[in-house]
Amino acid sequence: MDTLSHQIWDLKYRLKAADGTPVDRSIADSWARVARAAAQAEAPEKREFWTAEFSHALSDYRFLPAGRILAGAGTGRAVTLFNCFVMGTIPDDLSGIFAHLREAALTMQQGGGIGYDFSTLRPKGAPVKGVAADASGPVSFMDVWDSMCRTIMSAGARRGAMMGTLSCSHPDIEAFIDAKRAGDRLRNFNLSVLVSDAFMNAVERDLAWDLSFDGVVFRTVPARSLWDRIMRATYDSAEPGVIFIDRVNAMNNLAWCETIHATNPCGEQPLPAYGACLLGSINLAKLVREPFTAEALVDEQELERLVRVAVRLLDDVIDVSRFPLPAQKREAVQKRRVGLGITGLAGALSFCRARYASPHSLSLIQHWLTILRDSAYDESAQLAAEKGAFPLFDRDAYLARPNVASLPENIREKIGRNGIRNGLLTSIAPTGTISLFAGNISSGIEPMFATSFRRNVLMPDGSRRDERVTDFAYGKFREMFGEETELPDYFVPAHELSPDEHLAVQAAAQKFIDSSISKTINCPAAITFEDFKDIYRTAYREGCKGCTTYRPNSVTGAILQPEAETEFDATKQPQNAASPTVTTRPDHPASGSVVYMTRPLDRPGDLPGHTYKVRWPDLDHAFYITINDIEQDGRKRPFEIFINSKNMEHYAWTVALTRMISAVFRRGGDITFVVEELKAVFDPRGGQWMGGRYIPSLLAAIGDVIERHMIATGFIPGKDEETAQTRQVAIAGEETARFRLCPRCSSAALARIEGCDTCLSCGYSKCA
Repeated sequence: MDTLSHQIWDLKYRLKAADGTPVDRSIADSWARVARAAAQAEAPEKREFWTAEFSHALSDYRFLPAGRILAGAGTGRAVTLFNCFVMGTIPDDLSGIFAHLREAALTMQQGGGIGYDFSTLRPKGAPVKGVAADASGPVSFMDVWDSMCRTIMSAGARRGAMMGTLSCSHPDIEAFIDAKRAGDRLRNFNLSVLVSDAFMNAVERDLAWDLSFDGVVFRTVPARSLWDRIMRATYDSAEPGVIFIDRVNAMNNLAWCETIHATNPCGEQPLPAYGACLLGSINLAKLVREPFTAEALVDEQELERLVRVAVRLLDDVIDVSRFPLPAQKREAVQKRRVGLGITGLAGALSFCRARYASPHSLSLIQHWLTILRDSAYDESAQLAAEKGAFPLFDRDAYLARPNVASLPENIREKIGRNGIRNGLLTSIAPTGTISLFAGNISSGIEPMFATSFRRNVLMPDGSRRDERVTDFAYGKFREMFGEETELPDYFVPAHELSPDEHLAVQAAAQKFIDSSISKTINCPAAITFEDFKDIYRTAYREGCKGCTTYRPNSVTGAILQPEAETEFDATKQPQNAASPTVTTRPDHPASGSVVYMTRPLDRPGDLPGHTYKVRWPDLDHAFYITINDIEQDGRKRPFEIFINSKNMEHYAWTVALTRMISAVFRRGGDITFVVEELKAVFDPRGGQWMGGRYIPSLLAAIGDVIERHMIATGFIPGKDEETAQTRQVAIAGEETARFRLCPRCSSAALARIEGCDTCLSCGYSKCA
């Protein structure tokens, strides 16, 4: 295990006692823990056998269950082992809306990412009967969800992630399309428009399109104009994506008993209300024999064996997992969905000397996925004979579904006899962190990002070490042929592929996947809008269930372009014009060195700090706010806060607030959200004018004090120094684009990969 893999394991997946003492002494212990936990769903006399089988499949990173399983199985913690959920249908009334907000918070608290369809909420300006008011619209309520998500910390060190969808016929669709153009709104959401077949037909024929709600047409717009608006927003800010919702439902194995309106945050799992799905991936890069030779091939017998064991393991996890909500458990148990896919695809293709997206590679992809699909369905049918079919199984309805109809006849006959254990079986998920954990294999079905780059690796003592991280397949090539050998053309990084090549791989894979695929169509910054605007239409024509693009832009930043042999150094300023050029103001330090931590910082005996006086006009006595700082990496960062006042009626909430904020400060991470949340609190009795500014509440005034303190100590830049937070990166031959800073290491290396923000310097990852 290399340093980065060990670090990821230690921080994310290694079981530790409450005091931080490791329980898992090695990665083998972690595999054994997961295997034992899953095997508890087997008959007592078979548990030892299946523990050994599961452990063997997990060993050497050949089968990679999703991170929630690795981190939570066998720990006894109150967390879910399911990565993704779609929540219930939001009713169009205030009490129902906030009841669903509570459900979302409970789900994210246990570590689940969620998807929501906001199409059920009436448009902005529509009358709200009985209260003589107008509705604020679905996008305004998405802001409430976004604020909640910023506050709730998922299990472990990862922040929550959400998918928000809206129908292409909703009257507020244009506001939804433009919602993320500013770059600072709905940051915890991925957005996708639910695109119907009727709308695509209207676009093709240049027809008018009605925007309606609850049977009432609010406006009519040209369909092609609305389509161009979607594409222009995507071109400018990488959002929204599209979900071809009629195709999703038409191809759904369970269409007779459910309707889908949303997906999980990264889009690979279209799910019904309260739907949940487990994820896992077969690592193809570990299965290639005789790599880089004419005889190179995937060991198909081992692939089939791993698929069968993985299906059983995931099916068992359904029975041993916790669920945030009873409705989620009912949905999971009644249909027993699992999402088994592949990762390391680009590496496997390189081993087989096949250039990503070439005709030869597409043939290999379809062959490998045929084995995965057929083995998974066959194994699930055998499990049904042993343990029973999923409770909602309907033989005639199921066998008539398109995915099932395309199976070999012998498997269909077996399903007809036995039923099938799992309603859906295949999905291809993003595997960013898992792929790094497995030795920096290529992620999911994405191409190789770069042959190598540099990261600041956080060491256990808090120091950082500059370390080169190498693509798994590229590293094997250099081991075999040396550093001087010219790199073959079958090593192709993502930015050198055309949009059509990306789409060709996604479309080829979708034919064998019953759920969906997380895949980003990466585009160069210099692509013209005319060349860009038909990507989603091409995806529709090619049979994809959805599409997401990413083009470097001034709103979201840019994926870093690699240097020679696609190596990127995120720790230094490249000196040649062909490399990214990072500029920053030398007289202002990067904002607070931020580190996500698994336990709080220890308190030193003495801490420097400042005390601020706040007088709220309606109160007799002032509030005194003391903020103490800790020195970290040569900079000050807030460590604790105390709020004191003679106003004893406020004693309870001030003590609670100080303890909560201090706990957040001591845990590390992106603590700036504390300021955002406090400043967003509005007192229903009205705020006050203070210092020439309107402050909406006393809590907002406290948030303002914390912000001023952070600016004064250099933890964050002042309002006139925002350029120090957004570093300009000049890309060779392309436009200058802005990069965001990583909230963990403060490097200007935060890139959008597979719909997630990923730091190419320290490995931080968050779907947002």
